[in-house]
Amino acid sequence: MNADNMSFRLAPMSPGIRVLTLVMLALPLVFLAGAALGTWPALAPGLFIFVMYVWVWTRFRPSRFILHPGSIEVVWPLKRREIRREGITEVRLIGCREMRNEVGFCMRVGAGGLWGGFGWLWTQKRGIVQMHISRTDQFVWIERRNDRPWLITPENPEAFIRALSG
Repeated sequence: MNADNMSFRLAPMSPGIRVLTLVMLALPLVFLAGAALGTWPALAPGLFIFVMYVWVWTRFRPSRFILHPGSIEVVWPLKRREIRREGITEVRLIGCREMRNEVGFCMRVGAGGLWGGFGWLWTQKRGIVQMHISRTDQFVWIERRNDRPWLITPENPEAFIRALSG
């Protein structure tokens, strides 16, 4: 890979998110097992949950962040989005405590618990923040001039910040 296009995967899940994901992944299996054992009404919720999980994986959970000379490309299995570098005013590593001071009370709007938290984060102090996280620490905060900030968790966040800032 050339130095102009660096790719960072979504960070591995933190232990709490990993446990929650495993529990949630068992849920459709329970319904589908019930349907297989003769409780047919369990089939519809099992299939619905399975379809929702596929939707979260393909449309909500980004797989990687690619740094190009003029942009950050956010890649999902079924879509891509570009954040222009010229609109970025600051990028920094932020911890839980610092984030709580920065945003105040917050609530997730979107998918959460399964592989991480994806979608919007409504915050008391900052309004809506675009959120794509798989960890509960080592967040990368991307401040944007004329748009919502982004909160992401790429693998190797320090190298991501150095590459984006350089």
